[in-house]
Amino acid sequence: MKRFTRTVAAVAAGGLALTMAACSPPADEPDDGVIKIFSPQGADSDLNTNEFTLFLEEEFDVDLQFETTTWDAGSASEARQIALASGNYPDAFLMIPWVDQFTQAELVKFGNQGVIRPLNDLLEDNAPNLVKAWEETPEWEQLATAPDGKVWGLPQWNDCFHCSYPSKLWMNSAWLDAVGMEQPTTPDELRAVLTAFRDQDPNGNGQADEVPLSGTPGANSVLPYLMNPFVYVPAATTDASIPASLALVDDTVTLQPTSDGWRDGLRFVSSLYDDGLVDESAFTQNQDALLALGDVAGDPILGAATVGHPGVFVTIGQEDGRDKQYDPVPPLTGPNGSPASELLSSVPGASLVITNNASDADAAKLVKIVDWMIDYDNHLRAEWGEEGVAWDRPAAGDVALDESLEPLYLRHRLSGAEATQNANVAWGPLAQYYGSTEFRGAQVVSEDIYDLAGYDRRLFEATEPYAANSPEEAFPYWNLWIPADDSSELSTVQTNIETLVQQASAEFVTGVRDIESDADWQAFQDALASNGSERYVEIYQSAWDASK
Repeated sequence: MKRFTRTVAAVAAGGLALTMAACSPPADEPDDGVIKIFSPQGADSDLNTNEFTLFLEEEFDVDLQFETTTWDAGSASEARQIALASGNYPDAFLMIPWVDQFTQAELVKFGNQGVIRPLNDLLEDNAPNLVKAWEETPEWEQLATAPDGKVWGLPQWNDCFHCSYPSKLWMNSAWLDAVGMEQPTTPDELRAVLTAFRDQDPNGNGQADEVPLSGTPGANSVLPYLMNPFVYVPAATTDASIPASLALVDDTVTLQPTSDGWRDGLRFVSSLYDDGLVDESAFTQNQDALLALGDVAGDPILGAATVGHPGVFVTIGQEDGRDKQYDPVPPLTGPNGSPASELLSSVPGASLVITNNASDADAAKLVKIVDWMIDYDNHLRAEWGEEGVAWDRPAAGDVALDESLEPLYLRHRLSGAEATQNANVAWGPLAQYYGSTEFRGAQVVSEDIYDLAGYDRRLFEATEPYAANSPEEAFPYWNLWIPADDSSELSTVQTNIETLVQQASAEFVTGVRDIESDADWQAFQDALASNGSERYVEIYQSAWDASK
């Protein structure tokens, strides 16, 4: 992946269709020592009584009062938007990126309306840990900085190696042994393996109940992995929130579904589907259904799945050990080489936003609290809990996940009653502000990758062959702030194009549209054009050109 350390030069927009009135109290009102924060809250936690909250209140001489929503993304987003639209919003929003947070477009919109405060001076005066971190990881500062130089909110930086390559293939190695075959390296070899899974009863129960390959729409789609040998296909989301059909070819933004390679890739997947090698439910089921398929009672029936990690489709640590049977298959090689779908594991936007309701003193205190959590030792306490319970210092002979690094900590993965008892002692993902490469790589992890304690190493090793195939065409949309004049238009056209691409691609695979029909293919191309594909590419191309 290309790394970009320059400040981008376009202006952000898009975002909520809400008109805000900056009718809140002035920021220089007397400080009463109470800071109101809107946050998502886990089912087993109470942020207002959380032990870490109480620790911070004493450490920083402050009263933190939380207004909470759930970890359900839809509910959390709706609750945040209602709070903003009402005008009766809190002093700050402290969010979790994979639940809900402010988009780049929202940051500029609410910043320009005076609803949220720029953080530049606050960070300079109150965040020494962050300043140091930005020197070490300039990409984080770039992600946080709007084209006008304003930092309207703070994103979390999560340098998650395995998360950067989400479209992996995990295959049942026990089944490979049963059919006497090796891991496939090409599309044709994959077809042969899946055919053997279908026909040769690899689970040995005498029934034709095997599902050779499955997945779900969006992040766990079968399309990126299967199509990459023919055309580069980025990872997608079901809500069309990212430009997943775009790539960067010779500095030119391209719409991949207009290429012959996209059609060739769909031909291949369609042929697998026609032969019963791809699960019929892969284009309709949710993640719970996929997990149920992997966890089905009795003999395992799932041969392979296209997911980021096996815990998505099979419960880790099962008594029958089935979760240990699945191993990663490196990217296949075809006419397009063997690129791996890649994205930035940190989410553009901001999880910390301070509103104009916060006094100067409270705003400074909020920044100090987040800055405190950026320190490595403090991060451990903030995210997981007390030393000796949730984590420990390394012992002699311990090995870090990245063996080139000195180990820093050993995390205890609690389960059952222990996990429940420890649920309200830390902030968990609310505190993950600086998961640098060093911090994540210096974790002590068991060298037994099939043990629960070695799960992170299993994912790290699984990702290495994908990282070795980092694609030239990855489009760094996460560093582009779209001009305000284009944002509303982009929001509509992106939703239309990305939704159409997902729907039409699934229909070509499942036979609703005929991939061999030139008329059907042309109808798809015409639909892309009529939904604004030319303008879609033009907006992103302009933003890309302006960022250089």
